[in-house]
Amino acid sequence: MKMFAVIVATICWGSFVLTAQESVVPSADPNAPEIKFESEVIDYGVIPYDSDGVREFKFKNVGKSPLTITNVQGECGCTATTIDGKPGWPQEPILPGKSGTIKVKYDTKRIGRFEKNVTVTSNSKYPVMKLKIKGEVKPKE
Repeated sequence: MKMFAVIVATICWGSFVLTAQESVVPSADPNAPEIKFESEVIDYGVIPYDSDGVREFKFKNVGKSPLTITNVQGECGCTATTIDGKPGWPQEPILPGKSGTIKVKYDTKRIGRFEKNVTVTSNSKYPVMKLKIKGEVKPKE
């Protein structure tokens, strides 16, 4: 009886874990826009306390139709995607073959090493992409 209960619990736990997995299925549309980043990681290196934390991810629409970025979200409050009260990504569609940038800002008043994700949502062939910023903020002098 105990073995039966263990087996049932294991199956229930396994099905819960498997359904909680996030999967990104590419668009079936062969003419879908496709976003291609110059780099999916920005390394700030070692930077001074309270320095300029704004960086840009450069991208190009390598697809066959206009690319629309609907949202860009930082992993936590230390990573902003709204710069000076405006979204840090293009609000207009990016035509095929054209380029754009996504601005992010790390709070450089947080001392120490950091590694944060930035999630980009769009109408691209892969609608959800994860970008990464990393570096280290030196202590205040």
